[in-house]
Amino acid sequence: MEISVVIPAFNEARVIEDTIVDVKAFLKNNFSHFEIIVIDDKSSDSTLEIIKAIDGIKVLRNLRNHGKGYSIKKAMKVAKGDLLLFMDADNSTKISELENFIPQIKDNHLVIASRGLVESDVKLSQHFVKKFLGILGNIFSRVLIDKNIKDTQCGFKLIRQDVKYLFDKLTIEGFAFDFELIFLAKKYKFKVKEMPVRWVNNFGSTVRWYDYPKTMLILILIHINNLLGKYK
Repeated sequence: MEISVVIPAFNEARVIEDTIVDVKAFLKNNFSHFEIIVIDDKSSDSTLEIIKAIDGIKVLRNLRNHGKGYSIKKAMKVAKGDLLLFMDADNSTKISELENFIPQIKDNHLVIASRGLVESDVKLSQHFVKKFLGILGNIFSRVLIDKNIKDTQCGFKLIRQDVKYLFDKLTIEGFAFDFELIFLAKKYKFKVKEMPVRWVNNFGSTVRWYDYPKTMLILILIHINNLLGKYK
């Protein structure tokens, strides 16, 4: 299996089918062997019914709503690809960006999308409150996680199969799990490459402004977990 693409979905009935069609077309044109894993995080809309009706994908579901981190961790357990990509269901970073990531994964363990680089192309910027809180969160993450990474939270990351076990060590179930993933990569001295992408804001995102302050506490929790030896 060349690549596995994991797409977590929660109440994405409006966009999920178009995203899967786009992903499937790209993979067919660029890979001889691939799998698409879509995991429904107990959606309350018709997301599950939509993905079940699409041929050629693997569908997983949570019996209750857990969060993005839990969903991706669960999907990664069954992913068989030599390369593993997770991306957002709203297609904010399109699958075509993968063309630029593949050459970089040969010399790196993780290649992550970034909206924070000079070369990044951010369309339809977020509301100023969320943007400000996001910037503040990035400052904290650079202090507490990795000073060299400008954007840990963009939901488009390519990982090699030989470091997949990092997902087994994740303890954060929500959207801030990326902090923990990057922290673990750094802890185990894996190479992380940050890449600019074209990113389009999704105004229907389920992440709310009050989720951002929680990330400050999560950043501290990660360091507490590390001191307690939970990542050994």
